[in-house]
Amino acid sequence: MAELIALIIFLTGFFGALFIIIKKAPTLTELPEISPKSGLKEFILKLKEKIKNSDAVKIFSPEILPHKVLSKIRVLTLKLDTKTSNWLQRLREKTKKKKIEEKNKKEDNYWKEIKTEFLDSNKEIDESRKEE
Repeated sequence: MAELIALIIFLTGFFGALFIIIKKAPTLTELPEISPKSGLKEFILKLKEKIKNSDAVKIFSPEILPHKVLSKIRVLTLKLDTKTSNWLQRLREKTKKKKIEEKNKKEDNYWKEIKTEFLDSNKEIDESRKEE
């Protein structure tokens, strides 16, 4: 079964290609013959002209290239500058928060210490009273 399907596909492709060749044969015979050497020379000449007239050559001119390179470097340094300033600002904010938290902890500890000292002193007083 698979061989039959493969044979049908092969024959269909073969006859389709044969039909296209037969249909295009008259137009192919009407085309002028070109020798490979002259075609290659013409191709090289056309390629040289295209290269001379292309925008790529204009881009690499001695005036434009340094201008473009320097402007891109400037843009990159500005981006880097903004990035570092954002990092510095975040670091400053973090250190401020840490200082505030430490201050709050110290204040909290202060009142806790006073409370524990007060409770300890009360316990000592109570114990001294019990002993008496």
